[in-house]
Amino acid sequence: MDLRVYAWLVRNQRAGAHDPETIARELPADLADVRRALSRLLETGLLAEEPLPGSRLTVVPAEDAASRRTAPLEAQIRERQEAIAHIRSSVDPFSLVFQRESRSWGGGFQEISTVAEVRDRLNRLSDGCRTELVSCQPGGGSRVPAAMAEAMGRDRAMLDRGVRIRTLYHHTARFNGPSQAYVAELSARGAEYRTLHELFGRLIIVDRETAFIPAPGHDGQGAILISEPPVVAYLYDIFELAWTHARPFVDATGRAMEAVSRELHRTILRLLADGLKDEAIARRLGMSLRTTRRHVADILSELNVSSRFQAGVAAARSGLLEEVDGHANP
Repeated sequence: MDLRVYAWLVRNQRAGAHDPETIARELPADLADVRRALSRLLETGLLAEEPLPGSRLTVVPAEDAASRRTAPLEAQIRERQEAIAHIRSSVDPFSLVFQRESRSWGGGFQEISTVAEVRDRLNRLSDGCRTELVSCQPGGGSRVPAAMAEAMGRDRAMLDRGVRIRTLYHHTARFNGPSQAYVAELSARGAEYRTLHELFGRLIIVDRETAFIPAPGHDGQGAILISEPPVVAYLYDIFELAWTHARPFVDATGRAMEAVSRELHRTILRLLADGLKDEAIARRLGMSLRTTRRHVADILSELNVSSRFQAGVAAARSGLLEEVDGHANP
């Protein structure tokens, strides 16, 4: 209705009266609808009332009406752009200091102190990833659901661009439902996953050019961003070595699960014999403390002993520790 009334006024702006009754009769249209349309056109500035009593309505060109309404907004935008420019110019001297001092410490290393900053930087690097992303993700099934959902979207986008993705998990991830679902969906898209009983720590490498490792002293909340080529190459070689010894994470049932379970059992036995506490074993294998203690209890029962020391002695006498060493690298 607004368009019809506006069009009629444009056609008849040189004619006589522009009263609602005339417009309604000539369109034709309901008088109440015409009055409401005129009110809206006045409100949006597409019509103007002449100041003299009884004067007719004046049609305002649409571009002029838009300009009058956007002018205050454009002024606000200019003010904000000036404020942004002022902020940037005020920190420029500090940026120069940061670049100079970071080069003196080693320009290929940068400490990122918060999870939000780490995720933001990782997302940006992932968006620009061209060929390959490799990662080592210890912890079995302990990944936060929100982080997994974010990683799912990020990995899908990379796979759709043809990026190769390879990820190492602890064996314990095979027994975690969300991890199984995550791996199944992205494996179908071309991602590759393997598991090991022990991992060297968290690591992400993008295009063999940039690496993330945990930052010390931040309780796992921060990271060190590394772009120094020899260091990134060294970390990549460590990943490759672990990858060659890991088991493909492609089967969540059957013999593959049994083999992994046996390997975990043997590894716990070796760590018990080495004198590690339950807490240390849990960290090394990426499993919960409760699960670790259940495995330890099962081992003590199988060996018919009552202490960890006795378990180590019994395992050595029966040759189980030699069996562990023989199966350490599947």
